[in-house]
Parts: sequence; C-alpha cells; structure tokens
Amino acid sequence: MNQRNEELQALVDKAAAGDKKALETLAAGVQDMVFNLSLRMLGTFADAEDAAQDILLKMITHLSSFRGDSSFTTWVFRIAVNHLKNYRKHMFASRPLSFEYYGDDIENGKIQDVPDLTQNVEKELLAEELKMSCTNVMLQCLDGESRCIFILGTMFQLDSRMAGEILDMTPEAYRQRLSRIRKRMADFLGQYCGEYGDGRCKCRDRVNYAIQSHRINPLKLEYMAAREITSQTMSDVANAMEEIDELSQDFSFCKPYQCPQRTKHLIQEFLDSAQFSIVRNS
Repeated sequence: MNQRNEELQALVDKAAAGDKKALETLAAGVQDMVFNLSLRMLGTFADAEDAAQDILLKMITHLSSFRGDSSFTTWVFRIAVNHLKNYRKHMFASRPLSFEYYGDDIENGKIQDVPDLTQNVEKELLAEELKMSCTNVMLQCLDGESRCIFILGTMFQLDSRMAGEILDMTPEAYRQRLSRIRKRMADFLGQYCGEYGDGRCKCRDRVNYAIQSHRINPLKLEYMAAREITSQTMSDVANAMEEIDELSQDFSFCKPYQCPQRTKHLIQEFLDSAQFSIVRNS
C-alpha cells in the first residue's frame, strides 16, 4: 500500500469512527464524482442533485462496511452505480427514450412552425444549453447498464479492471461492451447531429422547438450556469484512466461540473444534525 492509500485508509478509519472532520473531507473528495455520474445516468440536474444526496448520505452512513478490499473510490462508485441503476424517481423512468424516437424527432419535428420563445435571451447561449442538454438526455436512449458502462468508460475513462470490479464483469467483457456502445453512440451522432457529426440537426435552429417542448428553459440555463471542472479534480480515478478505442473526441459533450452548492449544504447540515449524532453513536 503506497503512502497516499495509507493516508486515505487512515482517513476512512477516522471517519468510520465518527470523526466529523474526516467525514467532511471524504464527502468533499467524492461529491463531484457522484454528482456527475448521477447527472449522466439520470439526464437532468434536479434528479441528479436528489440522487447525489442519497448516495452521499448512504456512503456516510455505511462507512463501517468498507473493508479496504478495493480502493475507496471503487467502493463509492459501486454504491453509486447500484443506487442509480435501480433509481426510479427520475423523469425518464416513466418516459423512456430510444434512438428511434430521437431520430424521428430530428427528422420530423416541425421546428419551422414554432414562434420566437427566446424571451430576449441570446440565441447562442440557448443553443449551447440545448447542445449540452440534448446530448446528455440522449444517453437515456441506452438501457441502464449500457449507460453506466458508457459513462464510466467515456467520462471517467476507468481502467477496465476497476470498471469490471464495479459492474461485476470481467475486464474483457467490459471493454467489448464499451466499444460496442461507444460505436452505437458515435453512429447515431454521425447520422443525425450537426454539432458532433454530419447530420442535419443544428441546435441553433431547434432552440424555439426545444423551449416549446420544455427541453430547455430560457430563464433557467442549468448547463450554462454550472461550473465546469476538469476530470482530474473529481477524484483519484484520474490515476486509473484507460483508452478503449479512438472515439474519445466524439464524446466531448461529457463535461464534468462542480457539485451544486445545495447538495454540499445538505450534506453539511446532516453532519451537523442530531440525526447524524444518533447514527454515529449507534
């Protein structure tokens, strides 16, 4: 065990024993990772915030079950993945999407019939918001496990051994599935998307249609308001990155964002609460 892992294990041991400062440090170290995984798995900021809070609280209250058999990051990823794959409270749980639906909407949506709904917001800003929202929601066209494989491999670029451990599959099976899923996503973007491929769909042309369809809100630009961060700031997964194929540049929309302040405040409030004292002393 290297020095960094020894320091992390000592921090986990202190946190599991109820050390509040250690718990705050651990939560701060993984909250961006948890939020970004939730955002890509669930498709919307509101659902991602709710799920990230649940996952972080679950992590805090189950620290005693961490045995050090795997890295702490792998353990947190496993908690998050299991929670998100079974999450049924998000918007798309009752309204599943498909690539066929997305393609038909691009080909047949009556974008020319929609009036100006921009409410004097700069159209370029709205187009960028739509691009980030559309490509993220497009991930909902994948089934839950395929979506998870894509996110772990494309956004986090996890080493196949680490990803396989999280998903309970062999590294070889993970690499094969990731390659197939990434090709499927790249083929769809290439056929339909004018931003990331050679398709006819241009975000600027579809802004008003997207507003009418409640896909974006000109008065609440969530992606434009979110603070973008580098992958290296999310966690120590940056030390376990692996390139599976040459498609990485096709998915540059997988940008990581800082965990919202509301989620940070909720976790802090829990650590300061009487409820946490009961959990800690139980």
